Amino acid sequence: MRQIKCIFLMFFFCNTIGLMPKQLLAQVSKEVYVPCQEMPALIQQYNTDNRTINRFYSPASSRAGFGGGADGSIGSPEKNKRLQQLVQDYQKKLNEVNFKSLSQECKVDYLLFKRDLNEKLRQLVAEATEVDKIKQWVPFAPKLYTLEQLRRRGLQPNAEQVAKDWTAITKEIKSLQAKLKEEKLIHPESVYTAGEVINNLRQTVQSVVDFYNGYDPMFTWWVPTVHKALDEALVAYGTSWKSKANSALSALDNTGIVGVQAGRDNLIKQLELEMIPYTPEELIDIAQKEFAWCDAEMLKASKEMGFGDNWKAALEKVKNLYVPPGKQPEAILRLYTESIDFLKKNQLITIPPMAEETWGMMMMSPERQLVNPFFTGGADITISYPTNTMSYEDRLMSMRGNNPHFSKATVHHELIAGHNLQQFVNSRNRTYRNFGTPFWGEGWALYWELILWDLQFAKTPEDRIGMLFWHMHRCARIIFSLNYHMGKWTPQQCIDFLVDRVGHERANAEGEVRRSFVGRYPPLYQLAYLTGGRQFYALKKELVDSGKMTYKQYHDAVMSLNSMPVEMVRAILTKQPLSEDYKTNWRFYTNQ
Repeated sequence: MRQIKCIFLMFFFCNTIGLMPKQLLAQVSKEVYVPCQEMPALIQQYNTDNRTINRFYSPASSRAGFGGGADGSIGSPEKNKRLQQLVQDYQKKLNEVNFKSLSQECKVDYLLFKRDLNEKLRQLVAEATEVDKIKQWVPFAPKLYTLEQLRRRGLQPNAEQVAKDWTAITKEIKSLQAKLKEEKLIHPESVYTAGEVINNLRQTVQSVVDFYNGYDPMFTWWVPTVHKALDEALVAYGTSWKSKANSALSALDNTGIVGVQAGRDNLIKQLELEMIPYTPEELIDIAQKEFAWCDAEMLKASKEMGFGDNWKAALEKVKNLYVPPGKQPEAILRLYTESIDFLKKNQLITIPPMAEETWGMMMMSPERQLVNPFFTGGADITISYPTNTMSYEDRLMSMRGNNPHFSKATVHHELIAGHNLQQFVNSRNRTYRNFGTPFWGEGWALYWELILWDLQFAKTPEDRIGMLFWHMHRCARIIFSLNYHMGKWTPQQCIDFLVDRVGHERANAEGEVRRSFVGRYPPLYQLAYLTGGRQFYALKKELVDSGKMTYKQYHDAVMSLNSMPVEMVRAILTKQPLSEDYKTNWRFYTNQ
């Protein structure tokens, strides 16, 4: 909508200086493309309203930056109810749009926006239900939220009463904490919800203190010491809930990795939402077929290296070809240069000069390496390599796991034409779209690993082993994540599988599993890499291998459409018939 307003303003300005509208249109049409008016405007309006409501109903202490932002925490019934109303309002607006009159792209926008509104409402209702389940553990919450509501409009509180109430709440929390220790059965989802609510209440209390303390003389006299005791009690209470989660799984698994298993039924629902018409069992079967291909190719490379059928020995040699301490950034730059030169030589995709100019490089902290044992990408590539604080064993495992042949297989995944270029192009094309999905985000970056294998980017058997290691890793992600979320495997079994079947260093395997299940990663995230990559690969076969498009045309077209389920990318590029009740049906996988 802002782009459209800018065009009208430019028309007005140009008329005053004598520039013809046709000349103006010729200039702006190269940069501004809107496939229709209805859907971009409606989606942009919702995005803005959603941010505004989130910001207003979030504790001020959680807002980042000048003017404030919004947090994603849960707990406030007031905020949840208002967001539900917002979604329902936009569902009504969307129903007023004439679907049949829309262009193909905007039909896709309609379907995805409708899907997202429905899913957002479902999540909000589920969140309210979960909060209601643990309300007996936070009976003091309404009193704290009421004070924040008054603060928003600057009403002066009765400071002595606030001190009295908060002192009573502090005692109540300590009593509840003692009661919690006696509880035997608490669902992991309730443990997570309680932690989120307690954190939200801490922020709410802090919001009140930040507003009045130092400005209101009575509040400043009565409240600060009481607040300190209340905050400490809330922190201790949150820690007790966290330890409850750890103890619940300690009898089954001693890794200390605690997540929430989604369950098969929820996986089925999530797959349908992401437009993946396969069951978890079918996806595991696909991963096993991919593994079999990797095994055969590993044996070929192993034999070329002189290790015969002992591909794990060949893998060990490749791991030990790591660069010395301090040399990894130089190695990454060299690998990036090889990758970018290959993309240009084969005319695979348009690379904007500014994207090539402005990617950055950072070093990863030891703490972050516990959950990210390999480098990550985006605007910057963040390098995972040992630091002086690590033990000898951890340093060696990190260097071995980030050797140049492994890294050669993924530097393009993290930079160009993967995550860095995705962010660069997405922020400049059809920016109203916010249908982000890991099947597009991670799938696209993984797709380049498949394409560059086909185009023989890896010239030596060592490089091929590096690429095959990562392909096996993506297969393993599908298998271990689905088995975990269906309740069949423990985190320890997942770690052992990565070590035994893929050849991971154990510390790196532990980091990978911790990353997968801690921190509320979506349950489908880890399987999205290879699954999304195979979707893009299947669409490539349909459009490029058939001669309908060149590699560059296909890749540029995908990037220009911005993020969405890959089945909808296909619907746009191949003009698939779409109806208002369209359901996922693209069985994209064939035994590659």
